[in-house]
Amino acid sequence: MQAFPHSTTATPTAVVVPPSLALPVIESAFPRQLHPYWPRLQQMTRRWLLEKRFMPADKVHEYADGLCYTDLMAGYYLGAPEEVLQAIADYSAWFFVWDDRHDRDRVHGRAGDWRRLRYRLHAALDAPRHHLHHPDPLVAGFADSVLRLYGFLPRTWNQRFARHFHTVVEAYDREFRNRTTGYIPGVEEYLALRRHTFAHWIWTDLLEPTAGCELPDAIRENPAYRRPALLSQEFAAWYNDLCSLPKEIAGDEVHNLGISLITHEGLSLEEAVDEVRRRVEECISEFLEAEQIALRFADQLADGTVRGKELSAAVRSCVGNMRNWFSSVYWFHHESGRYMVDTWDDRSTPPYVTNEAAGEK
Repeated sequence: MQAFPHSTTATPTAVVVPPSLALPVIESAFPRQLHPYWPRLQQMTRRWLLEKRFMPADKVHEYADGLCYTDLMAGYYLGAPEEVLQAIADYSAWFFVWDDRHDRDRVHGRAGDWRRLRYRLHAALDAPRHHLHHPDPLVAGFADSVLRLYGFLPRTWNQRFARHFHTVVEAYDREFRNRTTGYIPGVEEYLALRRHTFAHWIWTDLLEPTAGCELPDAIRENPAYRRPALLSQEFAAWYNDLCSLPKEIAGDEVHNLGISLITHEGLSLEEAVDEVRRRVEECISEFLEAEQIALRFADQLADGTVRGKELSAAVRSCVGNMRNWFSSVYWFHHESGRYMVDTWDDRSTPPYVTNEAAGEK
């Protein structure tokens, strides 16, 4: 299904992309698509946010659709069965709320609250069924979404997902400590940490239930598959840094590629923006080459056996959705209220963050 030509909001309007953030190659070479389940997906995730008490009703009504969390997932995981896409979208919405809690805990100096949440998420990841009724809505909602995700593929996929997300939680803790001490990581240190705080391998793992097939390690770890997967995620993380830079400078952030470049490479703000943009554009061109190698790799897997045909189709699905990530991420950053800093009353405090959603007392 081709997406709305400009916007996925209920009343589509032309999206104006600032020249400094415009990527003509994305707009021309990465056609935007949207899963046909999207309208229902948006409705059901909105309901889930209310049921799990992540946001009060007035905030959900005012901001949930405009944050475009479901649009981001519906533009990425094309071909997913509806129940799979719903579980992914709910998990993604949880992830954004968790990110906001992490931010507010740091802003208000709630190190103890963050430490307790960190331990509870680790526990819920290993035993989600035992945390479905946890008094902290963020822990209970996480358990619910993880338990649903664990129902689609074999236990080995679940264990890998858990292993990858344990690493994400620890990376968030490292970021919390960096922000607490004002420590700005060097460029290479930042890039390595960013792969975990952006959850590169989580979003890549979720390509498999979308395709209905767990990929063997030999395929996932093959450079022909792993490289386009990494490039698609690096693009998303670095483009996010490019778009988030004003918000994060306003909020005295320390975690942004631009901020690391300014601090450790001696670049001006303008030079840092240019360098992040250069890296983003390089990701796109390198992906286009890696994509062709990955598709040839998929063809080679079709060896005449039923299993070979299944794996070939699954790899093609995953690589096709790696491509979809580019356009979905790009338009998300220009449609979501999450990045419209200039419209906020306080540039350091998102208007959709509330005491309930952010764990504030």
